[in-house]
Amino acid sequence: MTVSREFLAGLPKAELHVHHVGSASPRIVAELAARHPESPVPADPAALAEYFQFTDFAKFIEIYLSVVELIKTPEDVRLLTYEVAREMAAQNLRYAELTCTPYTSVVRGIAPEAYCEAIEDARVAAEKELGITLRWIFDISGEDGLPGADETLRIATKIRPEGLVGFGLGGPEIGVPRPQFQPHFEAALAAGLHSVPHAGETTGPETIWDAVRVLKAERIGHGTSAMQDPALVDYLGEHRIPLEVSPTSNIATRAVASYDEHPLRAMVDAGLVVTINSDDPPMFGTNLTNEYAVAARLLELDDAGVAELAKTAVRVSFAEDSVKHALLQEIDAYVSA
Repeated sequence: MTVSREFLAGLPKAELHVHHVGSASPRIVAELAARHPESPVPADPAALAEYFQFTDFAKFIEIYLSVVELIKTPEDVRLLTYEVAREMAAQNLRYAELTCTPYTSVVRGIAPEAYCEAIEDARVAAEKELGITLRWIFDISGEDGLPGADETLRIATKIRPEGLVGFGLGGPEIGVPRPQFQPHFEAALAAGLHSVPHAGETTGPETIWDAVRVLKAERIGHGTSAMQDPALVDYLGEHRIPLEVSPTSNIATRAVASYDEHPLRAMVDAGLVVTINSDDPPMFGTNLTNEYAVAARLLELDDAGVAELAKTAVRVSFAEDSVKHALLQEIDAYVSA
């Protein structure tokens, strides 16, 4: 079975695991770097492609944070957000939950109110002008520890931009135990936000257990190591906790050695709920359309199978029912056309 690139490109899609800064393409980064020539990040797109090369997860975090350093003003935040939405819309994304890490900008001098105003301004404009609905997941960056978690929670619950739907936890997993953030997730859940931590990307199943038992995860970011623990697989399946799978990201960060060794097929065969995502697409030389092509190959899907995968992302999203209904109808119409 083969699915054409044309079909995948035209397929209406939703994405649930994609990072705000990590979605900055060479075009966007070049524009930001040109605004801030004192930065070590090159402004030339060709040089940027080489700059984005990395060998492991630690090096990826280093590069990621150097791009964060380019975001110095609310205008930079607004530019990044709108231009990311533009590139998503060009792939026929209709809905995306963009994971933002406000603390990394706030600690560099952007007022949290201005940060939230900038992303909201871009969100409203993108929906009106580009036809894409954006929602936010504010995540704690693990390397910032409890001070970062405290401030992220404060911004999420006290300032709370209109598009905010979830509360997450990203960054390094090794050396960053999940239980320390239990009070933050309890408070976010009490405020009506959804729990969506990363877990099991570069660590074993125990991190995923902590995410579901301690942080009350409603979806798991990555969950790559889940298949190592049959009891965990049973739990995830019984409770229908979706995994946000990003195959190319896992290869790029060396979380998985190769596509042939990726656990996606085993996850689906075990009956787990999976969604396909791009994570930090330009940094990994991919996009969501390409990730669907990878998934179609690994899962041996036809057009209908790929469409069902796209519909799963819509169903397990935190979108309003009206948004879900409209997008599900659009996917069905696309497949039957």
